[in-house]
Amino acid sequence: MSSSPTSLSSTDQAANAYAGMLDVLCLVEVLVGTGSITVRDCLLLQRDSLIRLSQGAGADLQINVQGVATARGEIVVDDETTTVRVTEVLPPPHAEAQP
Repeated sequence: MSSSPTSLSSTDQAANAYAGMLDVLCLVEVLVGTGSITVRDCLLLQRDSLIRLSQGAGADLQINVQGVATARGEIVVDDETTTVRVTEVLPPPHAEAQP
């Protein structure tokens, strides 16, 4: 009696290749806004100083995963935890370069 080795389809092989990566942690940053100040103003910063941001109040926040803009969202307070609700998933950076 002979047994033949089981061969995996290319889809199964790809799934197996990525399976080990599914639990890798990624750094997520939520960018509230951006602005600029002079060095003089930076040196004068103290408690209760205000820095004007270019984003308007209520604007969606940018969500970066591993430094790449991936989505937009809004702050949600759930019990005593602050979370971000995703409102839009952005296309991959390379997709924007295509005509």
